[in-house]
Amino acid sequence: MPQTLPQRLYLLCYTVDKGKFELDSIQGRGQLLRAGALTELALAGLIGTEGGKVLRLPAAPPPEPFAAQVWHDLPTEKPKNWLRFLHNKAHLAETPVRDQLVADGAVGVTRTKVLGVLPADRVVVHEPERVAALQKTVRAAVAPGADPAALPFDELTMAVLAAEVEVTSVFARKELREHKAAHEELAARFDKVVPGLRKALRDSYLSSRAVGGGWSA
Repeated sequence: MPQTLPQRLYLLCYTVDKGKFELDSIQGRGQLLRAGALTELALAGLIGTEGGKVLRLPAAPPPEPFAAQVWHDLPTEKPKNWLRFLHNKAHLAETPVRDQLVADGAVGVTRTKVLGVLPADRVVVHEPERVAALQKTVRAAVAPGADPAALPFDELTMAVLAAEVEVTSVFARKELREHKAAHEELAARFDKVVPGLRKALRDSYLSSRAVGGGWSA
């Protein structure tokens, strides 16, 4: 399984039993991928997050190309709100992450036509059982008896970010309601490490959903 958070978040959006990316798991995905990259940058000490805003710190850029692209977008002098760095270039996030997965052999892309007329890319996951296992791991983060303090931070991050953009291939909306307390506990731990990012992701997602936003697989 690819190791970057954006790659794993992309694959989480795949509906295994239907063999495709469904529309309700596509909306907000560009923002989701950028949030994953921003989280990795925070953990690597490449960005400042004081006061719930973000600032690019003086350092060499990260070696991973997508993370470097996101890092270069950030301000260098005055901290600014996360929202613009999630939202404004969300439509550019999917292609580089998908292309990495293609290069790794995790997915394949074929050209097809929607309604027999409009050209579109169809993405197929080559090892869906691995995606199913990843989704199971993320769902286990909110299972009864799970300990947020003992959860690896990357698993916690995937659970938190997937819930904020309502990735239904991971959490059915009913599950989000049923496990609300567990999600809130995970979110509180995430917010201590990357303050302000989660709220901005939610705001960006709700804005996109309101206008029918989202980009195809």
